[in-house]
Amino acid sequence: MADKLIIVESPAKANTIKKFLGGDVKVMASMGHIRDLPKSKMGIDLEHDFEPEYINIRGKGDLIKSLKKEAKSAKKVYLATDPDREGEAIAWHLAHILDIPENSECRVTFNEITKETVKNSIKSPRKIDMNLTDAQQARRVLDRIVGYKISPVLWKKVRRGLSAGRVQSVAVKLIVDREEEIEKFIPEEYWNIYAKLSDLKTKKVFDATFYGKNNKKLELHSKEDVEKILKDIENKKYIVTEIKKGERKRTPAPPFTTSTMQQEASRKLGFTLKKTMSVAQGLYEGVNVGKRGTVGLITYMRTDSTRISEEARAAAKEHIINTFGNEYYENRYYKTKGNAQDAHEAIRPTYIDLEPEQIKEYLNKDQYKLYNLIYNRFIASQMSQAVYSTINANIDVNNYNFRASGQTLKFKGFMLLYVEKIEGEEEEKEASLPELSVGEEVKKEKIDPKQSFTEPPPRYTEASLVKALEEKGIGRPSTYSPTITTILERRYIEKEQKQLKPTDLGKIVNTLLTQNFPDVINVKFTAKIEEEFDEVAEGKENWKDVIREFYGPFEKTVEKVDKELEHVELVEEVSDVPCDKCGRMMVIKYGKYGKFLACPGYPECKNAKPFVEVIDVPCPVCGGKVQVRKTKRKRNYYICENNPKSCNYISWTKPKLGEEWKPEEQEKVKDTSKKTTKKVTKKKKTTKKTTKKTSKEK
Repeated sequence: MADKLIIVESPAKANTIKKFLGGDVKVMASMGHIRDLPKSKMGIDLEHDFEPEYINIRGKGDLIKSLKKEAKSAKKVYLATDPDREGEAIAWHLAHILDIPENSECRVTFNEITKETVKNSIKSPRKIDMNLTDAQQARRVLDRIVGYKISPVLWKKVRRGLSAGRVQSVAVKLIVDREEEIEKFIPEEYWNIYAKLSDLKTKKVFDATFYGKNNKKLELHSKEDVEKILKDIENKKYIVTEIKKGERKRTPAPPFTTSTMQQEASRKLGFTLKKTMSVAQGLYEGVNVGKRGTVGLITYMRTDSTRISEEARAAAKEHIINTFGNEYYENRYYKTKGNAQDAHEAIRPTYIDLEPEQIKEYLNKDQYKLYNLIYNRFIASQMSQAVYSTINANIDVNNYNFRASGQTLKFKGFMLLYVEKIEGEEEEKEASLPELSVGEEVKKEKIDPKQSFTEPPPRYTEASLVKALEEKGIGRPSTYSPTITTILERRYIEKEQKQLKPTDLGKIVNTLLTQNFPDVINVKFTAKIEEEFDEVAEGKENWKDVIREFYGPFEKTVEKVDKELEHVELVEEVSDVPCDKCGRMMVIKYGKYGKFLACPGYPECKNAKPFVEVIDVPCPVCGGKVQVRKTKRKRNYYICENNPKSCNYISWTKPKLGEEWKPEEQEKVKDTSKKTTKKVTKKKKTTKKTTKKTSKEK
């Protein structure tokens, strides 16, 4: 009989904690949620004040029996699930199943899984926080109601099996809206004039850019504008009229929150959100690092706070002064955003003395990369500013102004260790100017006018979508990754070279939902609901009041939409492909794996065939149609309809009119296809081995 039973969510976390406590302590894993709403029905009693009908999750019967048996024989049971709303709700469900009284002090949380934190937390358990539990219940119940009431509209008008979600549908809307902006965008012409000038004394060449006339900014929109200026400054003298010297400081970025970690891991490491959270979970739950044994290497990875503990601050100070010197340390406090829950610290290393290089041999490649990122970001956040010496020169030629600027890094500060990568921004480069003086003449070496066109806003990447969701108050740290993963899996959006674009299915679903449920599939509404969940978590609002307030108007909208759409037939897109069985023109339909062609004569004629997308540029080799196909990893490639019969055109990049094709492209695509096939085959073999082993064990 164990003296203490500690229940956590995962076996990895259980193993780490067991090693810290030893003795007569049993640590078990619940393997995530133990109870949930049923999958076969809504599971919300709408007639009795939205009471959720929880059931034990199928397949967890043996685990529940085992937990009950151990809980019955233990003197004390501690529920040590994750320190967030989801973890609090899991603890509450466990307490219900194990008959632990609601006011029992059984709840412990670990912001970091270190020996000291675990032992101290066990010494001071608390009651289950019903405010946090209710906030999670409110989200779960409201999302279930939205899904179960809206999804049937999609079944009737698009196809069965589709589903709508409160947060997911808004994320799809953002991506569709961005795509529409890109499609409607009309490029505007603009020009720049670049000058290469040289100092007469030193002969050093430097760059200057056209600014305006008489020190007023002048925008150039046509070739005629540029030609007039070039004519006005031809054979004129370039005189330095102003020199400004100064200093510019750059401050380090704060320690990671969940969203900034996801964004930076995407930009710097190429990780998906799902991968980032999976690797971070492993670092939090514990890694064996040799002599020190198994320890949690980072603090809890679901947080929207940039706050750090005074102990961590002191450890960072000591490390920075000892490693880099006193002048590199600066005590910093970062302001957490207004809508942040601030329940946990920022994401940081738990032990400052465990430097990434020191424990590299104990980490796998991905763990090392992410730990290195978290460690350096945290240390850099407590370092001094970087300092640049700047110089700006104004150069006049016949009343027209050119500007030249230079900067040199005077003191690296935090940049010695870490520089944040911001999407769309170029890396800062050093550029020096010669020692110029006011009144001196500089020589024109070259004038280079350049035509450009304004570009549409870029498509979202996973990183920039997370940033947008956070800025708009949609979702919370725990929801960003599952939201994007879900809409990718449902094929409402797809990835094209890291960019997210809506599929045709995503566009149809978005149109149907935003036109018929504008008050729900709406950025402001979604953000307002998140704020109400936060108020429930803080004990300021009752969770059922939030649901009641939402449900009345929502139910009326659903009834209205049902009536309006009852006699509306979905107009199907007709293709130019005739049915080879009955001759009717086939229509484009949407299945589980995307578009396919089907005969409109169904059920008399059940003919169906794959849909092949064709682009509007002819094959650069033979002039045939170019088809868009996908690899097993969903990457697009372009192939001639006559390949391999009479044409060998195949390429990763979309062909352009008049562009010459290089045959070596064919080999690149073929090589990648072979690699993919080998990898898939290997995985299959591994699965067989695992199956055999399992059979023996049985």
